[in-house]
Amino acid sequence: MQRHLVGISQIGAVRCHRLIALARAIRQASALPRLDKSVALAFFEPSTRTRLSFEAAATRLGCRVAAFSSAGSSIEKGETVADTIRTLEAIGFDAIVLRHRASDAAEHAASIAKHATIVNAGDGCHEHPTQALLDALTLLDEFGSLEGKRIAIIGDIRHSRVYRSDAALLGMLGAIVGVCAPPLLMPSHLPDGIVQLPDAASAIEWADAAIVLRLQRERMDSGLVPSLSDYRRRYAVRREYLVGSRVRLLHPGPVNPDIELDAVLVESEHSLIQRQVSNGVFIRMAVMIDIFATELVEHFLSH
Repeated sequence: MQRHLVGISQIGAVRCHRLIALARAIRQASALPRLDKSVALAFFEPSTRTRLSFEAAATRLGCRVAAFSSAGSSIEKGETVADTIRTLEAIGFDAIVLRHRASDAAEHAASIAKHATIVNAGDGCHEHPTQALLDALTLLDEFGSLEGKRIAIIGDIRHSRVYRSDAALLGMLGAIVGVCAPPLLMPSHLPDGIVQLPDAASAIEWADAAIVLRLQRERMDSGLVPSLSDYRRRYAVRREYLVGSRVRLLHPGPVNPDIELDAVLVESEHSLIQRQVSNGVFIRMAVMIDIFATELVEHFLSH
């Protein structure tokens, strides 16, 4: 088994299933192990939920955590990702949780690391595997099984690492994945089995659950979205679409209220967003136990 967590296909179906089951077991556990390990949170892009949940997960398991961002670090002096990884290994960190704007950053870091485990916390437009794991856990909590469930992903599909990881993992779990985006925010190629949906209203009507993605304003500046009003008219998830519906809503955060999603829906009976945040800590605790104390996994799963 590879020690790194770079992408869903690299992790593999068996390990993904185990991590989800382990997160559920940790959530019910009365006592947690203490891991004598050190974790570096190397975030080269801004983050609230992912960074804090990794920090909370590692701290609750007794790990020593050091967090840094590119601002104020030697990145501003020209230090490369390779330099950073080698420096963190030389300091003695056992795991490096990496977020970076480059789409090959996590894979590149894994090829460099000699001792530390690399955990991908989001790399460019590539993947965000722990987000997919927590989304899957949240959906499994709600539905019991994802076999045959229709999951729509709505928003900037083309540039979304969440879409890539979610589509891969939810497909492994038997879900039917649909995507909905403006033409210029849709990838040039969709994997076999992905359903293309014309607008948000149709997507909500089709789906059992919808994962709504943040509209990144720079897409408007570059002309990929004609106007905010046009985007809202066709692709925003609106309150009226859910009247009488049992569709569940997820969002990786941060939400742009009243842009890709009506603000009132964030805390509505349809929303699973806060459960996603809570489950993120349990998934990331499962990741820490899986990479640092494999011998404890069966103990948790058998109780």
